[in-house]
Amino acid sequence: MTTSPPSIDPTLEYRKLPAVDALLHLPQIEDLAATHGGDALIDAVREAVDRARQQIRVGKPAPQLADWLGRVAQILAEREQPTLRLLINATGVIIHTNLGRAPLSLAARRAVEGLTAGYNNLEYDLAAGGRGSRYDHTRALLCELTGAEDALIVNNNASAVYLVLAALCAGRDVIISRGELVEIGGGFRIPDVLRQSGARLVEVGTTNRTHPADFEDAIGSTTAALMRVHASNFRQIGFVTMPSLAQLVEIARRAAEIPNIHPLVIDDLGSGTLLDTTPFGLAAEPTVQQSVAAGADLITFSGDKLLGGPQAGLIVGTRGSVAILRRHPMARALRVDKMTLAALDATLRSYARGRAVEEIPVWRMIAATAERLQARAEHWRQRIAASIPATVIPGESTVGGGSLPGETLPTFLLALDLPRPDLIAAQLRQAEIPVICRIWQDRVVLDPRTVASEEEDHLVNALQKLAAEQ
Repeated sequence: MTTSPPSIDPTLEYRKLPAVDALLHLPQIEDLAATHGGDALIDAVREAVDRARQQIRVGKPAPQLADWLGRVAQILAEREQPTLRLLINATGVIIHTNLGRAPLSLAARRAVEGLTAGYNNLEYDLAAGGRGSRYDHTRALLCELTGAEDALIVNNNASAVYLVLAALCAGRDVIISRGELVEIGGGFRIPDVLRQSGARLVEVGTTNRTHPADFEDAIGSTTAALMRVHASNFRQIGFVTMPSLAQLVEIARRAAEIPNIHPLVIDDLGSGTLLDTTPFGLAAEPTVQQSVAAGADLITFSGDKLLGGPQAGLIVGTRGSVAILRRHPMARALRVDKMTLAALDATLRSYARGRAVEEIPVWRMIAATAERLQARAEHWRQRIAASIPATVIPGESTVGGGSLPGETLPTFLLALDLPRPDLIAAQLRQAEIPVICRIWQDRVVLDPRTVASEEEDHLVNALQKLAAEQ
């Protein structure tokens, strides 16, 4: 026979709460002022008492006297926790926009740390002993990897597109297929960017079908550019056709034979990749090198997606076009800092060494085999078996970040056999190193594809702590 716990009299429990002043004069709590400051300590004690009142309201007893030190110290620690924190991505979404997109490689992290320890030659020419350019640090490497004549770095791809249009197309027409007038995350719309840049949008074709002749017929004396926008966050299938980049280049070259008409070809790749995606079981994603070889005058793409580096907008293209961008007033407003350049340089060097798949986390995750992921998930299950019932099940990972829409990679998931998955997910987000998971088929699941090996112990510890709190 079981007996129910005795009911709690809230009135009596409220009377047990000590006064704020009394808590402040407890020796152990008083000592916290030396570390955190007197005002912060007073606020923390008041909040601790308020939290205790809230617990009593839902039927819990007042804290014991010995518990107050831990409660106050926890509140102080919470308040000193930075809002931007390291966490564990167990969602299986490799380039997760909400979770900082691409994690940096070890080489990139070391490059940033080493560069910020003191002064550096960001805009100083060591050979000449005078002023240099921050863009010289990555230009040669980008040109070598892509085959382009010149390169420029700005703070993200949206900025790259804007700068290209503002510097080279303001007051003139930019011809683009109606099927490529895309909107990406955060309400970023290509038509809006065109208007803000001062360029005039000329739509051709239809939503699903645009032909080379549509571009040819739209070219006139006010045409500045033909533009292709890669549909990186959606996919059209069925009765669909679009001119190839090579066709746009050929159209622009024929138009340039007419006096006073010299249209550029701009290729916004969005995510952008330097590696062929097909060997990894994914659909073909146009590479930057292919766009350069096709003859595009300017190509823009992101640094923190499939490239696997820091947030940046990369522009590569012809020497004359990039030189105009570099001199434009907006280039200074959109420029990147020393830490971005250091991380980007280290990332690009992994490609130059032919070590991108081994060294860059995004590509290491893409290349991970289902068999290896199954073994990791099973290892996690065995480590938590004594405290949490769980099952290893097949599942799917996604590339994410607007890259390769609709494409998935086979994986294996650790599925927790616990009730209230929404509550479990919330508790994991409150771990010392937060764990972000997903809920699938009414269970919390964790995908090893996006969890680095050095994060495994933290993940298991978070799960074991969760079990102790159940």
